[in-house]
Amino acid sequence: GDVLRFRGVPFAAPPVGERRWLAPQPPEPWDGVREATAPGPRCAQGPAVADAPHATAASLTEDCLTLDVTVPAGTPSDARLPVLVWLHGGGFSAGSGGDVDPRRLALAGPLVVVAVNYRLGALGFLGLPGLADSGSFGLLDQQRALRWVQRNAAAFGGDAGNVTLAGESAGADGVCAQIASPAAEGLFRRAVMQSGGCGSANLTDAIRPGTGPGGDTWKPLALVEDAGVEAAEGLGCPDAESAAQCLRAVPVERLLTTGDTYWSPAVGTPTLPRRPSDLVAEGALRPTPLLAGTTAAEGTLFTDLFFVRGEGTITEDRFDELLDQAAGRRTAARQAYPTDGRSPGRTWSDVITDRAYACPALQTYRALGRRAPLFAYEFTDPTAPATFTALPPDLAGAATHGAEVAYLLDLVPGQPVLTPAQRELADRMVAAWARFATAGDPSPPDGPRWPRWTGEGRITTLAPGSPPDRTGPEFAGAHHCELWTG
Repeated sequence: GDVLRFRGVPFAAPPVGERRWLAPQPPEPWDGVREATAPGPRCAQGPAVADAPHATAASLTEDCLTLDVTVPAGTPSDARLPVLVWLHGGGFSAGSGGDVDPRRLALAGPLVVVAVNYRLGALGFLGLPGLADSGSFGLLDQQRALRWVQRNAAAFGGDAGNVTLAGESAGADGVCAQIASPAAEGLFRRAVMQSGGCGSANLTDAIRPGTGPGGDTWKPLALVEDAGVEAAEGLGCPDAESAAQCLRAVPVERLLTTGDTYWSPAVGTPTLPRRPSDLVAEGALRPTPLLAGTTAAEGTLFTDLFFVRGEGTITEDRFDELLDQAAGRRTAARQAYPTDGRSPGRTWSDVITDRAYACPALQTYRALGRRAPLFAYEFTDPTAPATFTALPPDLAGAATHGAEVAYLLDLVPGQPVLTPAQRELADRMVAAWARFATAGDPSPPDGPRWPRWTGEGRITTLAPGSPPDRTGPEFAGAHHCELWTG
């Protein structure tokens, strides 16, 4: 049709056997023409939520370090198109670059769009004492893919000097990690962070208070290595010195059952020397032009996954207990989150949204907007289809986590049907993302300017029609940030 797609292109050698838990190695060369008509395998992961409307499949495949390249049909090799590299979400434990079709973005630019796979779960972020690159393998895969883009973009009509790194959820966390990583300097010029990134919040603790440091996205290396030792013992590899070699013989399906450990990037490593949120707070994160935002009801997805599916509907008493754990017994918290007229579960979703996403994002805007161009948004379409799970009635009817992805990229497992008003919003968003990847400014050439963050800044509201922007203080008030970030 109107795009040309090269699928399942290896950017690193298969990380199998002795290469399990090694930094990615150069890809194996081939002679002649390689078939690039089907996506590469998904990296090893468990099954998606059973009733997810756009569910993705489980995988036991470790040979998965491939990428897909999408370009407008007829692009000459000397076109020097901007390049957008997409990092998928999924909590560092699920997802695939092949889950999205970026045709609309590629045509809107025009752009070269590269969607990347990277190792997940214990295979991507295991740590063990003495193991080189502990807790960093998934991030190193992302860097290897970015270096592949530097070497090969021109062959697809792309400009290696004009690369934007974009991602959603854990993909956005990966984007921020690469901005913070010294080894990634020079591999991309701009960044897009959707519903994730550099925030200081412990996401799992913000969802279910009392989880502790093991639920943090950015974990000290010692904590990751302690979790690795515990997992190794549970898998029959109790000797710390030989645990890595022992684990390389463990079947991959057993590595997907390492308890409730949240495997995510280690901090205090050569790849990620310091916690990104600390660098943000200190004004020391590498200045990078940024397009970033959240959805209005991020927490509804997590209330469903972490509570409704396990404990059942959140009761008034359970809500009171959770709010006390999160905010202490403060009158201000009770006043900010009344349950009158709303279900306790829906109100707890607001707490998650504010505590884990909106307020940490606002901190990021305030810190990074002083150092490089930053454009902020909030996606608020209340009728947006839920992407990852079928929400119960009391949680539905708001822009949940991941809802904006289908407006920018077609979901390969099943693209939801958008109304004409939603399609118009999707067109505006695709054009804005493409303009940002092209020239660093999402503003339309003949329409209202998308405000660059200055001072207290403005946050562009993305919904059907022309909703008003919010200033930083208005956004902070709506999300009760005085309770969560001071």
